[in-house]
Amino acid sequence: MSFYNEWKESGEKMIPWVIAKDPTHFEGMIQELINAEKGIGLKKGYVSDSTYWLMYKERVIGVVNIRHELSELLRNSGGHIGYGIRPSERKKGYAKLLLKLSLQEIRKLGVQRALVVCDDWNTASRQTILANGGIQDEDYIEENGAVVQRFWIHTDKIV
Repeated sequence: MSFYNEWKESGEKMIPWVIAKDPTHFEGMIQELINAEKGIGLKKGYVSDSTYWLMYKERVIGVVNIRHELSELLRNSGGHIGYGIRPSERKKGYAKLLLKLSLQEIRKLGVQRALVVCDDWNTASRQTILANGGIQDEDYIEENGAVVQRFWIHTDKIV
């Protein structure tokens, strides 16, 4: 619960989407995540996804959401992998580790090239992606004018 509260109090956008869910109904949230992984009850346009929590000494450090395939929307601005590190634990190497572990997991799903994206202003995320072998592709401009930087990472090169 402290992870959720810390992020809410920071006023920042909660990424990935799963951390925006109120954890007071934890069992229901877990069932929803299990269903999403199995592709059960997905909304139109959604794809199966897996969610993992990065923990250290029983403390939630970060969360990642791995999309098993790309829809048109994800191909443009969501990517295969969305991750977030709690505000108090940033700049400690956790994002780099979490992305690396995520790339290992997505490789198990048969994805050979993973798309990872970040907002153009998010230099820390850009550096994390590049540190994990990201190769920049064309940017995508959203309807509101926001620029999304898109990177491909070959999962067979992740050790």
